[in-house]
Amino acid sequence: MANSQLALDSVFHALADPTRRAVVQRLGKGTATVSELAAPFDMALPSFVKHISVLERSRLIVSRKQGRVRTCSLIRENLLEAERWFELLRSQWISRYGNLDTLLAKLNGDENDV
Repeated sequence: MANSQLALDSVFHALADPTRRAVVQRLGKGTATVSELAAPFDMALPSFVKHISVLERSRLIVSRKQGRVRTCSLIRENLLEAERWFELLRSQWISRYGNLDTLLAKLNGDENDV
């Protein structure tokens, strides 16, 4: 399996969980401490830190520890692989829908509308 496919699989695995999606969304607004990120969730901090670890392994976020405070940042560039994948699918489906519209118009005898 190619490295880009492995990276894409890792990103989708990380984003499969609603807690991790919320963390990524929050980090889209700027850096935050782990405590700030964990505050909206009803879970113990060690459980929340596991979510942070998954996001770090997928290279969607990076964290830095200064003293006792761990601050997280989004790595926006690493979301691009998923974005490119969705764009490829979108363009394929637009083309397919266009072909379907053409076929339906021909079947209905509306060739002048195509």
